[in-house]
Amino acid sequence: MAGAYKVIDHSHLGDHQLRGFAKETFEFTRMLATASYSGRLFLSRAVPRKQSFPAGERGAARTEVRCMAKRRETTTVVPAPSYNIPASLAGMALFSHVALANDGIAGVCAVLGSFLAFQASRVKFVFDDEALEVVIGENIAESENKFVGGRNRWAYKTFTNWEFWWPGFPVLVYFKENQTKPEGQIHFFPIIMDGKALYEVMNERCGSSVNSSGKW
Repeated sequence: MAGAYKVIDHSHLGDHQLRGFAKETFEFTRMLATASYSGRLFLSRAVPRKQSFPAGERGAARTEVRCMAKRRETTTVVPAPSYNIPASLAGMALFSHVALANDGIAGVCAVLGSFLAFQASRVKFVFDDEALEVVIGENIAESENKFVGGRNRWAYKTFTNWEFWWPGFPVLVYFKENQTKPEGQIHFFPIIMDGKALYEVMNERCGSSVNSSGKW
């Protein structure tokens, strides 16, 4: 390793010169140390560090995000009652009685109109994030299907088709689902709720019907 390092001989320097050399060396070293510290301080302030939270706070934040997403998904739509069909039947009953002098037709229209008016105040279509459910009463009590049995609740994913008669003046809604039985079950309901709201929510959650454009 001889010759690897160069030895500087200071023996020819006087005391005054040595003191000056030592002072310059000290000042140079202090300047380097100050510059190094300032650089670290600048970087620590300029470069943002990854913010960390305690495990409990991280869990609470994740829970809040999930709850917000769940609130967006679980928007429930209940179309308002509509008395358009009962009113039309009442008009037909009056016309049949006065203009046609046919009390038989007038009686049928009057009875049917009164029945549908009563049902419009009780029966509701409830669209949650997963299914359509037909419920009865102000307290939205569960209802049972009197024809095929079971709860009147059908998941959107089981709908195979649905139709409106007619979008311009909604009278009847039809849909077919394979939840009740694999080969498919057909349902018909008089539209005794807001037809436009019903049409829009079914387009949104059940998909466009075969013969509709997806617009009212």
